[in-house]
Amino acid sequence: MTINKEIELPKKPDDKINVADVFNIDSKLSVKGFKNKTSWVPDIDSSYVFDKETTLSILAGFEHNRRVMIQGFHGTGKSTHIEQIAARLNWPCVRINLDSHISRIDLLGKDAIKLNDGKQITEFQEGLLPWSIQNPVALVFDEYDAGRPDVMFVIQRILEVEGKLTLLDQNKIINPHPSFRLFATTNTVGLGDMTGLYHGTQQINQGQMDRWHILSTLNYLDPSQELKVVMSKLNNLKGDKNKEIIKNMIKLANLTRVGFANGDISTLMSPRTVISWGQNFKIFKDLVSSFNLTFLNKCDDIEKSIISEYFQRCFDLEIDSGESGSSS
Repeated sequence: MTINKEIELPKKPDDKINVADVFNIDSKLSVKGFKNKTSWVPDIDSSYVFDKETTLSILAGFEHNRRVMIQGFHGTGKSTHIEQIAARLNWPCVRINLDSHISRIDLLGKDAIKLNDGKQITEFQEGLLPWSIQNPVALVFDEYDAGRPDVMFVIQRILEVEGKLTLLDQNKIINPHPSFRLFATTNTVGLGDMTGLYHGTQQINQGQMDRWHILSTLNYLDPSQELKVVMSKLNNLKGDKNKEIIKNMIKLANLTRVGFANGDISTLMSPRTVISWGQNFKIFKDLVSSFNLTFLNKCDDIEKSIISEYFQRCFDLEIDSGESGSSS
């Protein structure tokens, strides 16, 4: 990722924000944010629904410089939750996915050959980690439990109390900016994955886990809240009949989530999947085929009979029969 250092970031929070008004949760708190928005600030999703406990945990991270880790199944909106709070605080935010391709060099930087007055010179090119630490940036490590060991030891340095980062190659010690914040999202709680549902995850050094000040678990939305979110994204599907169809889509999604948690199936429907299904239903005007194209075709053949049973329970339709429901 290329860093545009020409963008001038704010120095420190200069705006007071009422939590109840801005995040629509029951709270008497107020927090600090920035008055002005830069290109590093995420865009606001006005239809986003905030979970109270998770919101307060993340806001504690911003307000009191606490290291916050959000744990939960995929599709619960862990990273989006952090981003949407940063968006409303006008806090610059950078996300790094700790997949197997991210290395220590990617984080810290590397020597690069450049042309200077027609001559080739070697110059150190700073990575995202040292740049973020020196700026008022909320750094989010996605898929924290999938990070490579060499990467995790680099991160452990900035989890210390003072959070200083030592660049050994440069003989340089970086002090964190007062408004630098650190967050992480994870599918497990650092103990590894015994279910086999999250390939690539691993146990996290417990000494490192202890350095995270707050661990919040984010579950899926209540069906009534999820209905509001989905309906706001599918405003072209109106009417009582379509609303009832979307309610049953969410009911089916919740059955897949329970089945996933119990180990019956290895794929679940996230709110994003429900929205995609609704969009495809509008395109194809067929409930069964849009479901197949959105979700069922992604599933293991062995598990399709279970998912078909979920579908039959919610819509009283047999997937294999070729029956379909259409939009009016």
